[in-house]
Amino acid sequence: MFDKLEDILRRYEDITMMLGDPAVVSDQARFTSLMKEQKSLEPLVGCYSELKKCRQTIDESLSMLDNESDPEMKEMLRDELSSAKERVPELENELKILLLPKDPNDEKNVIVEIRAGVGGDEAALFASDMYRVYTRYAERQNWKVETMSLEDIGIGGIKAVSFMIKGNGAYSRLKFESGVHRVQRIPKTEAGGRIHTSAITVAIMPEVEDVEVEIDMNDCKFDVFRASGNGGQCVNTTDSAVRLTHIPTGIVISCQDEKSQQQNKAKALKVLRAKLYEMEVARQHSEEADLRRGQVGSGDRSEKIRTYNFHQGRVTDHRIGLTLYKIDQIMDGDIDEIIDALIAADQAEKLIASGE
Repeated sequence: MFDKLEDILRRYEDITMMLGDPAVVSDQARFTSLMKEQKSLEPLVGCYSELKKCRQTIDESLSMLDNESDPEMKEMLRDELSSAKERVPELENELKILLLPKDPNDEKNVIVEIRAGVGGDEAALFASDMYRVYTRYAERQNWKVETMSLEDIGIGGIKAVSFMIKGNGAYSRLKFESGVHRVQRIPKTEAGGRIHTSAITVAIMPEVEDVEVEIDMNDCKFDVFRASGNGGQCVNTTDSAVRLTHIPTGIVISCQDEKSQQQNKAKALKVLRAKLYEMEVARQHSEEADLRRGQVGSGDRSEKIRTYNFHQGRVTDHRIGLTLYKIDQIMDGDIDEIIDALIAADQAEKLIASGE
């Protein structure tokens, strides 16, 4: 591990020198690429540098203790030695995690789909609630949310919604949200005060570039229709909405949020590209299921991942056995504690698989 870290440190130092070269600065593409690589190496370099300092402190403190006679100075050296010894295993574990292979999609924007499942109107109301959870979370992260399509039921509920979240690391933070989310609460429409159980499905897909997934336009059928609902001054008076059918897979996507037919068509193709990419990844995962079997689970939408029990004020993530009694904060988009726990569990699983 340490030979690899020394190689990374040398590479970081080389990049730092190159970024000061006028010839590199004038080459915008190369300069941008090097800046991106430098930024990706910074956490590793910072952690490794701190580890080296701790080890140096240990060696120096031990050496000085042998020759020191002043009791106060000895006590100070012992404190420094103790702190450094405690920090070393923490830094070594952090470095092991930082050296794990990165998910190539982690820095990408995401396309989120939420669909009401079993539970009728209550499921649609919960879908609306979860739409707010993710948009509020995006706001907390200073990410941009762009609605792509929305099908409501007229009482504040949502049958289905798809939207894009744009921001650095969006996929890395949200990818474990894919799956079935179950809610247990007394619906607003329930006169008898009985607790109902409903469910929605959430799909998190990385935004895919054109070059990553090729689409044969001969496989695509486009229908246009008049948009409904909000969307601008002219959106309800022209045939601007687009329904895209991908003939080989049967995938159907509707987009009506934009004013022009062309813009909605582009959005529909973006969603299709993400869906096809997700299908290919799912196929690969099924062939290598043992690599993803563990605490966090596969992320398959058929898998119940979380329960929101309003009566007890708790949220439980079933994959890692985490229960939090802060449902109001979570429903307001404060989901970092859940996400951090899921990431930590995934990293632990990967460390075990790597033999570290």
